[in-house]
Formats: sequence, C-alpha cells, structure tokens
Amino acid sequence: MGTLLFASVPVFAASPSVEVVANGLQNPWGLAFIGDGRMLVTERPGRMRIVEPDGHIGAPLAGVPKVDAGGQGGLLDVVADSQFERNRTVYFCFSEPGAGGNSTALASARLSDDATRLEDVKVVFSQKPKFASRVHFGCRIAEAKDHTLFLTLGDRFQRMDDAQTLDNHHGKVVRLRKDGSAPPDNPFTTKPGALPEIWSYGHRNLQGAAIGPDGRLWTSEHGPQGGDEINRPEAGKNYGWPVITYGENYGGGAIGDGLSSKDGMEQPLHYWVPSIAPSGMAWVTSERYGKDWKGSMLVGSLKFRHLVRLKFNGTKLVKEEKLLPDLNQRVRDVRQGPDGLIYLLTDHVRGQLLRLQPK
Repeated sequence: MGTLLFASVPVFAASPSVEVVANGLQNPWGLAFIGDGRMLVTERPGRMRIVEPDGHIGAPLAGVPKVDAGGQGGLLDVVADSQFERNRTVYFCFSEPGAGGNSTALASARLSDDATRLEDVKVVFSQKPKFASRVHFGCRIAEAKDHTLFLTLGDRFQRMDDAQTLDNHHGKVVRLRKDGSAPPDNPFTTKPGALPEIWSYGHRNLQGAAIGPDGRLWTSEHGPQGGDEINRPEAGKNYGWPVITYGENYGGGAIGDGLSSKDGMEQPLHYWVPSIAPSGMAWVTSERYGKDWKGSMLVGSLKFRHLVRLKFNGTKLVKEEKLLPDLNQRVRDVRQGPDGLIYLLTDHVRGQLLRLQPK
C-alpha cells in the first residue's frame, strides 16, 4: 500500500519494444484469444471484430445486441470460455438500455463456425437497478478456477452510496454461474434483502480484473481524484467506498467524513495518489520477458498513458515500475496471449492492438 512515487521504487530491466498488430479500431475495450492466433476485440460503439494473426481486422460480427453507447458506456469486455475450443462460447458485457436508464449486463453467445456472427445470444445477468447515467459501468469479466464468472460493476457515480447496501448491484463484484444464476456458496445467498449474486461490495468503478497465480480474483479500481486501488476482493468483504478512500472530490475537498480507514472495511493492497486511471489487468505467467517478470501484475494507465508493472509477495507490494513511458496512448486493456506475450489495446477513435516484444 502506498502512493505513486516511481522515483523511489526499484528500476527493473528496460521496457520491451512495442509492435503494432492492428490499427484503426474504434475505441477498443476488450480482447479475447480464440485460437489459431486470432483475437476477438470489442469496440465501444457496439461492434465486435476478429483480428487475424496478420493484423487484418474483420467485418463486425452479426448478432451483437443493442448497446447504450455514450459516455463510458457501450460494448465493453469480452472473454472466451475456458473450453472455447470445444464449445465456442464467449461472454461479453455491455451497457444495456432499458426502463429507467441503463446498467451493466452480461451475455453469453456461441461464435459461429464460420466466425461471422454470434449465435444463441443470451443476456444472463443485468445489474439492478437501471439508472440514467453514462459513467461507472465497471464491466470486467474473469473466469475463476471453478468455472464461475466474476463481473465487476460500477457505482454509476450518482448512486455511490448504493455501494454500501446489499439490495442493489451498484459498486459490487458479483460471482455467477455461467447461466447467470448465483452459486449457492456466495456470501449473501441467505441474507434477507441482499442480492444473492454479490461477492464483495464498497467498490467505485473497477475496470481491471484477473485471476492471479494464487487462483484468486484481483482487481483495479478507479478512485475519484486520487485513490485508485488494487484489491483482492474476498467473499462478503466491504471495500469501503464511499465511506473510506485515499482520494478526494474532483476539484478538492473531502468525500464524506474524509476517512481513509474504518473498522469493518478493507484496506487496498496498493493505492495511487495522484490517480493513474487504471484499466485492464494481466498476470505474467510466462518467462518470455525473463524470470523477474514472471509472477508480475501489469496494469494499464489511461491518465499517464503507460503500463505499470507490480510485483507482490503474497499481498504485499514489493516492486513497482513504469513501462513504456513514451507510448503516449491510453492503455485500455492488457492481456497475456497463449504465446506468452503481452497484448495491449489503446483507447482512441483509431485505437491500436499492440504486442510487447521482449528485448
């Protein structure tokens, strides 16, 4: 846990070189690997495309449901099922329009055999309640070792106090079966008035999520003005927002009582002041970048337009490094591919898919 002071942390090896795989993606948001070197990429306005190994960007897939594109909303994350080679199933989340406004929804679909469309599309989960807001959707998906799905859900900004109550999905991490139902061992399934899908609460806007080498869910979370966080959400735990935070209101001034700790509320494993605006998260499990990189967490920065590498010993941060300081592009997603290499998406109207080549 600590503030962002890159000058005070150990310096690792030189940054890898950056290779452009594909150009011209409109605000790409999520990336999934589907075999044979091909990748599924979402574009926030509501399109999903396949990028070929040679960088060719295919036509938009048919079958994508209507999304409420605007502000931070649209077609957001996508992941391939762990058994994709057998079932061709993908999961994706998006801002779903409906009565009362919009909310984050999770859908499952089968990629057609000719890879031109989504088939058997089912919305399996919708965040409750819907609210008229263009921000704080969260919307990262991670498949756990037990094949349940974690989905991060933002507080919708104007509804931040909802993050502290269990009768809604605002500011929560939910854990779902693949059909959208709540596993019976979720922490609040027997609590009166609580929504059974909730795994953890007290979150703001989580745009990074990945299963770590320890088999646990790790997340990155946007703070307000300062106070971005790394957490490892545990069942039933309260992560404090908006009661405690290391950030402040935009323009200055305390949030609530200005607390950064309180009994019964979890502390982040790391936080940044000033904010880096973290988005996307991946764990390096290969040795393509050397042994020191193996076991590292990579987090994209939208604000400072670079990549951050973190090294933990258990839950204690021991090293931090700024990578690609000259990239000057908003890093929206970070993934490790089946080839052991790291891939990035940059958030721009002409965004790029990048690959990091070891030095």
